[in-house]
Amino acid sequence: MISLDYGDLLRYGTDILLVTYVIYKLIMLIRGTRAVQLLKGVLLIIITWLVSKYFQLTTLHWLMSQAFTFGVLAVVIIFQPELRRALEQLGRGKLFSRTSGTNDEDSVNRMVQEVCKSVTYMAKRRIGALIVIERETGLNDYVETGIGINGRVSSELLINIFIPNTPLHDGAVIMRKDTILAAACYLPLSENNSISKELGTRHRAAIGLSEVSDGISIIVSEETGQVSFAANGDMNRNLTEAQLAEMLTEKLQPLSKGKSMGSRWQWRRKHG
Repeated sequence: MISLDYGDLLRYGTDILLVTYVIYKLIMLIRGTRAVQLLKGVLLIIITWLVSKYFQLTTLHWLMSQAFTFGVLAVVIIFQPELRRALEQLGRGKLFSRTSGTNDEDSVNRMVQEVCKSVTYMAKRRIGALIVIERETGLNDYVETGIGINGRVSSELLINIFIPNTPLHDGAVIMRKDTILAAACYLPLSENNSISKELGTRHRAAIGLSEVSDGISIIVSEETGQVSFAANGDMNRNLTEAQLAEMLTEKLQPLSKGKSMGSRWQWRRKHG
């Protein structure tokens, strides 16, 4: 019988806890992204390999073994956005730290109200718009493609930028905290074939940015006036003003603060 002293138990226990925590953080990193569906495919391949080995299905087992042989390279290619985001967070020391808010509560509260007010105005008049809010991943590469503004966010300024036939209306506005950094910015278009064909360039650009960064985007459709929200490679469409405010709050503040601010927004909407 193997006997373990207190030091061994402490070492093994610490090892297990650290591995568990790392796995948990990785799961949180890919939650809500396309990587979840891709992981399901990887899991299916592993199960198929185990079944083929157990039942001695030689040809199928050989095919699954070949999939494992080239699997590492395939994972690097497929999960490139997620791996890039993980390395960026690791470099900033954020991967193993608690999630923090982008701004203080009052600043985010004001920004959410100004953005929602402008989006609602433009949606009613079918003025196309694309607003990007930077979070942890820097967006300077895309800011430099546009026209610098560096002005404090306001609904009036956002509306004026996207008025049709003006010099800055075509392209994206990029914000950092409560500052509008630039307008008329170019964003990377998503190459995801599962995106609905009815979505235009603004929507593809919003999804494309969310695939390579943790930035969030708000889109107003010029054709329908619908409001959409893109984050982590996913998009929510046809949102109300209250739904948009809730999503912005959830992404820009810690959960505890987000809930209180969200309820405060609802109260203000009801009571003016």
